[in-house]
Amino acid sequence: MTSIGTTDKPFRIEKRQVYEAYKAVKANQGAAGVDGQTLEMFEKDLAGNLYKVWNRMSSGTYFPPPVRAVSIPKKSGGERVLGVPTVSDRIAQMVIKQMIEPDLDSLFLPDSYGYR
Repeated sequence: MTSIGTTDKPFRIEKRQVYEAYKAVKANQGAAGVDGQTLEMFEKDLAGNLYKVWNRMSSGTYFPPPVRAVSIPKKSGGERVLGVPTVSDRIAQMVIKQMIEPDLDSLFLPDSYGYR
């Protein structure tokens, strides 16, 4: 039971974890998602945008938006469709990746590199 004025959330996600995830996403760059928001646009209200990601994730109300479909040519001919998530969603995904990766890494074989 929580008392009045507390900020208990159902999921323990630290604001610092969201900031660390943002730094990792920034290092990777990437294109805008379906919302058209670039990393530079996201950074114009960095504190507010990171707070929104943290608040939604920690309260259990985060739902990822659709991804933007981008076709890229294949070397063998034809095309392959990639899904490009929004900046906010890339940050949310990175938060989870950074939280679970240390525990899950030990389950993989040392020479296992695919889909990681």
